[in-house]
Amino acid sequence: MLAAAIKLWGGEMGFQTVGIADTDLSAAEPRLAAWVERGFHGELDYMRKHGVKRTQPARLVPGTLRVISARMDYLPVASDSRKVLNDGGKAFVSRYALGRDYHKVMRGRLKRLARRIAAEVGAFGYRVFTDSAPVMEVELARKAGLGWRGKHSLLLTREAGSFFFLGEIYTDLPLPADVPVAEHCGSCEKCIEACPTRAIVAPYVVDARRCISYLTIELKGSIPVEWRALIGNRVYGCDDCQLACPWNRYARISPEGDFRVRNGLDDAELVELFAWTERQFLERMSGSAILRIGYERWLRNLAVGLGNAPSSERVIDALRLRAGSESALVGEHVAWALARHQADGK
Repeated sequence: MLAAAIKLWGGEMGFQTVGIADTDLSAAEPRLAAWVERGFHGELDYMRKHGVKRTQPARLVPGTLRVISARMDYLPVASDSRKVLNDGGKAFVSRYALGRDYHKVMRGRLKRLARRIAAEVGAFGYRVFTDSAPVMEVELARKAGLGWRGKHSLLLTREAGSFFFLGEIYTDLPLPADVPVAEHCGSCEKCIEACPTRAIVAPYVVDARRCISYLTIELKGSIPVEWRALIGNRVYGCDDCQLACPWNRYARISPEGDFRVRNGLDDAELVELFAWTERQFLERMSGSAILRIGYERWLRNLAVGLGNAPSSERVIDALRLRAGSESALVGEHVAWALARHQADGK
């Protein structure tokens, strides 16, 4: 049976789970429309512009009948997240971004899987995606039986928590669809309670405008002043809702070498990262997901982290060195950070 073979081949290529979903996302369509209507997408204008392409896969890729959904665990061997978060002098980087850019890894494996399928059945219609197009990844993975949607809006599995990437193959093959699994969050709301900015405004509903991942990655301009102190030392993304989730006690260390920690970013000091030149940033972040925010926003985020760090001559001197930054964006956040330390009497 082809479906069973696809799952077997996916496992051989490094995916922990592979499932198959039909393309009926009609139940999710009104929820997405309501979310966008409330403005929870912030500056993510593509969420509105793409319209029904997100909820009607055949509109995005004509002829699509099924979606092959795949999961790849990414948790690396790294310094304890909570320990880093509790050390104001350190920079916390979301654990998914410590290694190689997952877009490249996932797309490459999905293309290999598609070629393996073609070797078996001949030429067929397909396109691969991973967080790179108007695709409802979590909903499709849920329908494919890979897990259930947690109240933080991420996919959860009983055997591996939520520290994993998702990717898809849109295909015109009429494969048998899998059955969704039961939900297991119950009355637990630890993820909601753990969010530093209260971005999870209701179970399964995230206001991106308040989310630290959005503020440090997607937002191109100034980080609103009201959120800066709450960001703490999180300089790229935020894992707090996942760290609070009881199911992540079962999260597994990824066997994937590409996701191993690079440049010591699992336990780096804010001051040291803030001293990087643009050339150093570009060289060290080559092949990393962090590269996409660029040097200017990297310094912006670090300036906020330093503004929240314990006051010391080292921290203040690092900020003062960039007080005359040619970038107005960086300069604004450095000035805010220095004012924070001055208010502390240092």
